[in-house]
Order: sequence, then C-alpha cells, then structure tokens
Amino acid sequence: MSPSKPKTVQTMKPETAAKKLGVLFSATPAEFQAGVVSRDELNELQARPPAWLAELRRNGPHPKQVVAAKLGVSISGLARGGVTEPLTTDEIEALKAENPEWLERERTVQAEARKEAQRLKQQR
Repeated sequence: MSPSKPKTVQTMKPETAAKKLGVLFSATPAEFQAGVVSRDELNELQARPPAWLAELRRNGPHPKQVVAAKLGVSISGLARGGVTEPLTTDEIEALKAENPEWLERERTVQAEARKEAQRLKQQR
C-alpha cells in the first residue's frame, strides 16, 4: 500500500465564497475580502453565520441573483426593468408594494418559463 498523501485543503477566492453565501462581496467586511476561504470555513459560515453575515442576508444590499429571486423574476428581467444596482430588503419590499408594470410583466414571463420547463421535464 502506498503512503497516503496529506489531505489538501480546498480554498476559494472570497468573491466565490460570497456568491455561495448569497451576499454581495463588496458589502462584506474587509478581513473577509482580503483572505481566502477554505471549504471548512465556508461550511462553518453557512452553519453558524456571524452577525455581519446574518445582517447582510437579512437587510442587504443583495446581489442581483438574490434580488431576482425575491422579486420572482429572472436576472435578465431585472435588467429589462432597469434594475442594475444591488438592492436592500427595504428597497425590494418597496418595489413589490409599488408593483410597477415591468415587474408584473417579468413575473408573468418567469412563470411561463417555469411552466414550460416543467412541461419539458415531464415529456422526458
């Protein structure tokens, strides 16, 4: 039997970790932005989020994929609606309350796309 190699620690850029955590990288603390994140550290952040992470997840600013999900539209739909900047939870809630015409239209487009994807999945 060959001698076992020491286990290599998987690391990722902080930008990648922020994306996996569902937060906006530029809003994370400087010490998070400056280092690398191991797989174990990422798992720990997900299991026991520190105060800064919980706050970002709760109030934002949120990255576009989170904004799109909270509004029930695609990322492309956000762009078509003119939303190009990260939004806070309050801004998202205000947009939902206002329910502009573009948001209603993009929600309909998203619902149709999901319905079609489900239909195709059932065909297979």
